[in-house]
Amino acid sequence: MEKSNFIKIEAIQIAEVFNIKKIRAEFGFEPHSSSPSEIFYTLAKKQYLYIFDYGVVVFANYSAAEKKEAIAFVKNYASTIVDLDLLEEYRIEIDSNIPKVIIKNDYVTVPYVDPSVLKIVMLNIAQSVALDYYEALTDDLITSSKKYIQELEHRGKLSISKKNLLKYIGKVLNVKNSIVDNLYILDDPNLVWDNEELHLLNRHLKANFDINPRFKDLDYRLDIVEDNLRLFTDVLNVRESSRLEWIVIILIFLEIMIALLFH
Repeated sequence: MEKSNFIKIEAIQIAEVFNIKKIRAEFGFEPHSSSPSEIFYTLAKKQYLYIFDYGVVVFANYSAAEKKEAIAFVKNYASTIVDLDLLEEYRIEIDSNIPKVIIKNDYVTVPYVDPSVLKIVMLNIAQSVALDYYEALTDDLITSSKKYIQELEHRGKLSISKKNLLKYIGKVLNVKNSIVDNLYILDDPNLVWDNEELHLLNRHLKANFDINPRFKDLDYRLDIVEDNLRLFTDVLNVRESSRLEWIVIILIFLEIMIALLFH
């Protein structure tokens, strides 16, 4: 197959959030399609750009220099840059001789390509990279909670302060809320509703990237972290309650001693 029949795609998690409205207003080109949560551009030299508000940018047929320039631009509209080197490469092969789509781990072969096909492929890769990011965040939370669980096992107490525990709880809830806010990434795009070929392509790509099983696993692991948080909170509450009881006992003792001294 000739080189011209390949479209190289690369998705990168650049930030936690993009301001899609500002990017659309200042990018300098009219988008092929857009919504409050995403923008899709068809550009010269058969280049395509897909930007999502959950911080992922997907490039098609971009050189390294062009990609670097685009990343520098979108970072101006980002909230919290992600430096985890999260990217995924994929390839679209066009072969007009095949009767239907063929999907492999690192490429998909299609009988034709148009903006709709590109959007479906680029969307699924973006979802996969976003899940990579949330999986990395969740792994970090689980690692932290394991440290405290081991401390409970070996020492029978927690050394973490109430302030640090509250920070940890805030971090967990922030990750959970971020995932809930972006649940729509699992929804089928509108353009597949009335097109059986696009619907099948989208369904097979979701299966290839394990989108739904990975999300369920992510949600399950976050539930485990939340259960651990409840345990840590209960332990701290007991510790605080015990401390207050001792303070009350000491105050009563002092009051009795003062009463005895003055009588």
